[in-house]
Parts: sequence; C-alpha cells; structure tokens
Amino acid sequence: MSSENMIHVEVAFALPNVQRVIKVIAKDDSSVEQIIRQSGILAMFPEIDLSKNKVGIYSRNVKLDANVRDGDRIEIYRPLVADPREIRRKRAEKAKQAEAKK
Repeated sequence: MSSENMIHVEVAFALPNVQRVIKVIAKDDSSVEQIIRQSGILAMFPEIDLSKNKVGIYSRNVKLDANVRDGDRIEIYRPLVADPREIRRKRAEKAKQAEAKK
C-alpha cells in the first residue's frame, strides 16, 4: 500500500485527570469507528462505549460511519455528569431566593 492511500489522524479522549491523544496512520477510506478501533484506545479505556459515547471531529459531532480526512482529530466525548441547563436554572433560582431575602 503506498503512502498516497494513507492518512494521518489523531484519536483523543479525556477524563478529568487523564488525557490521551493517539496518532494513527490509516487507509484514506477509513471511517471514524474503524480508526477509533485501530487506535487501541478502547482497550485503554474500557468505559468507552461507542453505542453511547458521542464522537466528533474538531468539536463537531459526527456519526461513526463518517469519512475522515488527513490531519483530522477524532474526539470521543464523555457523557455529561450534570445538565448545564439544570445547573443554570438552579443557580438562577438560588440567586432569586437570595434577592428575596434582602
């Protein structure tokens, strides 16, 4: 296989205390899922479940069967611990209560 048919990409995953970015050389017709599996990151982080974790390329959500281009960075996202909208709602409610006490 010539290098003309190959692409260089990165696969990234982060936990609060651990981040991994793995460089991968793959065939130019590889999908996001194929490259993630090829990277070996699933063995490093058994908590990754591709049926549940969202993935993206440079912060843009993509499907597992999406095409990848040379130089792309595939990111595997963790589920949110808390819903940001719920946190803002609670913060606003707390501020409203504090204002009412004054």
